[in-house]
Amino acid sequence: MTEAEPEPQKLLFICSQNKWRSLTAERLFDDHLHYEARSAGTEPGARVRVTAGHIGWAEIIFVMERRHADRIQEKFADALRGKPVVVLRIPDKYQFGDSHLVALLRQKLVEHLALLS
Repeated sequence: MTEAEPEPQKLLFICSQNKWRSLTAERLFDDHLHYEARSAGTEPGARVRVTAGHIGWAEIIFVMERRHADRIQEKFADALRGKPVVVLRIPDKYQFGDSHLVALLRQKLVEHLALLS
């Protein structure tokens, strides 16, 4: 009898508009065996705006800038209790899928995600 595969770890990526940085990060994990990713934005005009449901779903939350961490802390303090929030410090200067953004994301995420490949 083989042991069942563990459930993928749930990752949430947050930026301002959920159009470039966080969406690019989410796409890095499409079809990944060990991680499941979603993304959202903090601003009213975001493609997908972050909700308490997103926070509740996630096991680890990655934000692109300190201000994103501050915003979600202000709005979702109770839901965030006990959840790690990692500030990646990735500036808003990349387009969706930019190869430099992908490389930077991989470089910063590898120290937090042991099974990143």
